[in-house]
Amino acid sequence: MNAADTVFITEDQEQVVLLDADCQPCGTAPKQDIHGHETPLHLAFSCYVFDRMGRMLVTRRALVKAAWPGVWTNSFCGHPAPGEKMIDAIRRRGQWELGIDVLDVEQRLPHFRYRAVDPNGIVENELCPVFTAVTDDPVTPRQSEVCEYQWVSMPDLAAAAASAPWAFSPWLVLQLEELRTSR
Repeated sequence: MNAADTVFITEDQEQVVLLDADCQPCGTAPKQDIHGHETPLHLAFSCYVFDRMGRMLVTRRALVKAAWPGVWTNSFCGHPAPGEKMIDAIRRRGQWELGIDVLDVEQRLPHFRYRAVDPNGIVENELCPVFTAVTDDPVTPRQSEVCEYQWVSMPDLAAAAASAPWAFSPWLVLQLEELRTSR
């Protein structure tokens, strides 16, 4: 399946890839059923999108999101569908969530894994490879996903996340540290 052939799946139909303790695929489950108080380990991705001036796109999660509503985070995240190539999942999610096509997708942190608990008790438990990409497109966010966005410099974002980590998603705070030290 390539990005042009991608079938868009509604949120209530989305399936995620479950992983065993060795981070190997071991099944699938509906996305809506797994993000709860005892979330199984599953496959996801994070993408940091840059413009041609080197600014990074950060988004503020919609206030209607079940987990971490209203916090600032990376450009977008998602889950590859069973059998879907990661690059296709990234392109699909960038288009669906932000209305952008992404170019020059590069894997930066292939083994990033985290577990975090939202104040509502919802658990994220993901093997979440981190990617960077570039876009030339205007951002048109889907309101159910993003309530605000900004183009920022990486040093400004790192300083803001260090001084007020509670205002950012836990994965962004952890990923920024790893991205900084992996250069």
